[in-house]
Amino acid sequence: MPSAMQPSIQVSKQLSKDELRENKPTRDDYLSQPKLPLIVVLDNVTNSYNIGSFIRLADAFAIEKIIVCGQLTISDKKLKKASRNEAKWVCIEYSDSTTASLQTLREQGYGIYSVELCHESVDYKTVTYPSPCVLVLGNERKGVSEAALQLSHQQIHIPMFGMGNSLNVSTAGAIVLAECASQIRGSLTA
Repeated sequence: MPSAMQPSIQVSKQLSKDELRENKPTRDDYLSQPKLPLIVVLDNVTNSYNIGSFIRLADAFAIEKIIVCGQLTISDKKLKKASRNEAKWVCIEYSDSTTASLQTLREQGYGIYSVELCHESVDYKTVTYPSPCVLVLGNERKGVSEAALQLSHQQIHIPMFGMGNSLNVSTAGAIVLAECASQIRGSLTA
């Protein structure tokens, strides 16, 4: 019998695969459902695991699509392993030019936000993200290209409170994507 000083411990049981699928549409229905008007543009991201992680994120948040830009040397095996086969549920486009893709999206009325620490960048949590919206994430070493930054409506960053100055691109993408998707989803249901 627990004393007043010892809380009782409740055991949680993980959901089964069937239980996880209960509130999900059928696979055929899912493919035809409208997606969140949010696009992730990967500006010369070259690591297969990072691209695979973004595919999983795109599926998790049910976003419109991912555009993978630049010269690609992607291992299909690594990409499939990292994306855990979610690629079949995600619209993925490939483009040789980040700037051409961003210019087209600007002309279509998308708000463009580059995740990069710049003199003009603001905390990603202080932004009200529009619908439709684009998040641009850059190369693992070089970040978002200057040309892509110039086409952005705003540069945003994740505040860093430790000694490091950056996060892995897919980790940074997950943090910002969660906030942006939540805001857009909220504005569409309001």
